[in-house]
Amino acid sequence: MPVKLKWLGEGMRFAGGPEAGPMTIIDGDGKVGQSPMTVFLMGLAACTASDIVDIAARMRVPIGSLDVDAIEERRAEPPRHFTRLKLVYRVTGVAEADRPKVERAVELSHEKYCSALHSIRSDVPVETEVAFA
Repeated sequence: MPVKLKWLGEGMRFAGGPEAGPMTIIDGDGKVGQSPMTVFLMGLAACTASDIVDIAARMRVPIGSLDVDAIEERRAEPPRHFTRLKLVYRVTGVAEADRPKVERAVELSHEKYCSALHSIRSDVPVETEVAFA
C-alpha cells in the first residue's frame, strides 16, 4: 500500500494517496486542504471507527450512527507533536442491553485491531532515503 505525495509547486500544498487511488489535498497552512496533523487525526479516528462498526456488526449490534471527536494536545515548541490524544465516540441507535458490546468493540479496536493506533508506538522504526533525479 505505498502512498505517493507530490508537492503542488506553491506553499505547503501537496496531493497524495495510493498510486491507483483517489488523491487528497494536504496543505501545511490548512487553507486549501487539511493540515498533515489533521489528516493524521482523521486517519486514527477513521481506523478505530471502522473497527467498531465491523466488530459491532459481527456481534449483531445495530448502530444508528457513530461520530468520533479526536481531541489533541500538542507541544508549543517544535517538534509540535501530540502530547495527549482523546477519542470520544458518540453512538446512537444502540439498545441499552447492547451498550457493553459497543464498549467492548472500542476496547478491541484500541487493544488489538487499529493499525493506525498501533503504528504510533515508539518501537516502530522510521527509515529515510533521499533519491535525486
